[in-house]
Amino acid sequence: MLLLLLGIVVLHVAALVLLFVSTIVSAWVGNPNSSSDLWTNCTTLNGISTCNPADTGVWIQAVQALMILSIIFSFLSLFLFFCQLFTLQKGGRFFLTGAFQIFASLFVMSGAIIYTVMNFEWVHQSEFYGFSYILAWVAFPLAFISGLIYVVLRKRE
Repeated sequence: MLLLLLGIVVLHVAALVLLFVSTIVSAWVGNPNSSSDLWTNCTTLNGISTCNPADTGVWIQAVQALMILSIIFSFLSLFLFFCQLFTLQKGGRFFLTGAFQIFASLFVMSGAIIYTVMNFEWVHQSEFYGFSYILAWVAFPLAFISGLIYVVLRKRE
């Protein structure tokens, strides 16, 4: 049982780290001379780097908000798991923890979908998706699977 709990916590922390990295690092879209993320657009011309704030459109603000919400809900889910681990009665299920984690996964999925759909309107075709964008998509199934595991999990002595 201890090994199972350790595995669940490692899966949860892995999803949380991926959410942090994908939200913070400036590599959602890039090419050899520029990169952009949710917060800044950086370009390098003749060895000089300049960074400007990201577009202030409604869609990018929605993506920013959804990614931040996913981090908050995932962190709260981990906190609730440890609280329920010590307060839940024997045989109880971790429904609240699972619900928060599933919400976190749905938030990151929604943010990545909005970014994917709206990306074609303002990004040149020569640019490619960066590793932060890919990490956001990888964090979605990890968070969703850990949320489902929490819902199914029962507390034992």
